[in-house]
Amino acid sequence: MSAGATGVGSLPGGDAREAAKTATGSFEDFPYLPELPARGPGADMIGRSTGLLVDMYAHVEPSGWRISDRPGRDTRRARSWLGEDLDALEEFTQGYTGRLKIQAVGPWTLAAALELHGGEAMLQDAGACRDLAGSLAEGLREHLADVRKRIPGADIVLQLDEPSLTAVLLGRVRSASGYRTYRAVDRQVVEGTLREVFAVHDGEVIVHSCAPEVPFGLLRRAGATGVSFDFSLLTEREDDAVGEAVEGGTKLFAGVVPGTDSPLSDPGGSVMGVRKLWRRLGLAPGTLAESVVVTPSCGLAGASPAYARAVQAHCVRAARSLADNPE
Repeated sequence: MSAGATGVGSLPGGDAREAAKTATGSFEDFPYLPELPARGPGADMIGRSTGLLVDMYAHVEPSGWRISDRPGRDTRRARSWLGEDLDALEEFTQGYTGRLKIQAVGPWTLAAALELHGGEAMLQDAGACRDLAGSLAEGLREHLADVRKRIPGADIVLQLDEPSLTAVLLGRVRSASGYRTYRAVDRQVVEGTLREVFAVHDGEVIVHSCAPEVPFGLLRRAGATGVSFDFSLLTEREDDAVGEAVEGGTKLFAGVVPGTDSPLSDPGGSVMGVRKLWRRLGLAPGTLAESVVVTPSCGLAGASPAYARAVQAHCVRAARSLADNPE
C-alpha cells in the first residue's frame, strides 16, 4: 500500500478555482479543500471557522475577531468565500471517489482567539467555551452534510486545526493586556470537549498543530484517528507517546517539507527522519506506508505560488519513496 500525501490547508493567492485545481491536481488520491487567507478577514483561519458557527457570530476588531450579537458583513463574507471555495472544489472533483480532506479550527484554538464583548478571550469563561464548542459542532455537522451532497463519492477526512492547544493546556495563552496569561484548562475538560466535537463525524478525524509539544496521548484518547504536525519540532522526549499512538492505530500526518520557500532536498531525504523515528521506536518498516501521510510542515499561505506547487508535488514523491523503500 502506498503512503499517502496531502496538503495542510492554506495556499497563497486569492483565486478559488486556481487553488482547487492545484489541490486536486497535486494530490489525485487525497485532495483537500484549500483556504486562501490572502483574500482578507473572513478568509483567514479564525474568520473562516466563525462563519461555520450556528447561532453565534463574530466581527473583526483591530485586536482580532470578537463575538457579535448578530451576523454582520464579516460573517457574510466568510460564508460567501467558503461557498466559492466549495463550488470550485466541486467543479474539480466531478466523479471523484476516495479520501477528501476539509479543515476547520478546533474548539480550543477558537476559544483562545475569539474575544468576548469586553475584549478578553472566550477561553477565560468556561460557559462560553461550552457554548462555542456546541455551536462549532452543529456548524461542522452542516458543513460535512453540504460537502457530502456536493461530492458524494468522497470519503471525508475532517481536520481540526489546534495550534493553540498546547498553550491552552499549559496556561500560556496571553490575556488582552498581554501582561498575564489565562489559567490552564483542565486536561479532562479539554479532552471531553474535543471528544464531543470529533463525534460529529463518523469517518477519519485528524488534529493539526504546527506548534511544539503536540499532546499525542490526549488527542488519541479524545478519539482523533490521526495527528498532523511539524515533524521538525518532534523531540526524542515524545518517542513513547508517538510509539503508543502508532501502535494504537493513529495515523501520523508528518509535515516534513518546509511551508515557506526553502531549497527542497531529494524526496527520499525529506522522509529520512521518519525512517529514523521508525527504527528508534522499533516499529516494523512494513507498517510505515499505512501509518504515515506526508504533508508540508504547515499551511502554504506564506509561500510563493511556484513553491506551493513544487512542495505539493514533492510530498507525493516523498510518500512514494517511503512506500518503496521503508528501511
